[in-house]
Amino acid sequence: MGRRPCCDKVGLKKGRWTEEEDDRLKKYILANGEGSWRSLPKNAGLLRCGKSCRLRWINYLRADLKRGNITSEEEDVIIKLHASLGNR
Repeated sequence: MGRRPCCDKVGLKKGRWTEEEDDRLKKYILANGEGSWRSLPKNAGLLRCGKSCRLRWINYLRADLKRGNITSEEEDVIIKLHASLGNR
């Protein structure tokens, strides 16, 4: 038993995302919201799995995602929080 597969694995693209796919995913989510990740690829016209779309959005394409080096102020905050909370 368990959850049924999110998609038929036949005919789906795997590997690197193209800029066109990134643009389609961004435009769809900005217009319609995240909603159901299972139905998103079909509605957005992508030949990807819903899980792949979710991970691409969360890890790479979100507008509020900060990438790059942290500032010295951010490093101080991290050190202070680690001193008070530990590894929780």
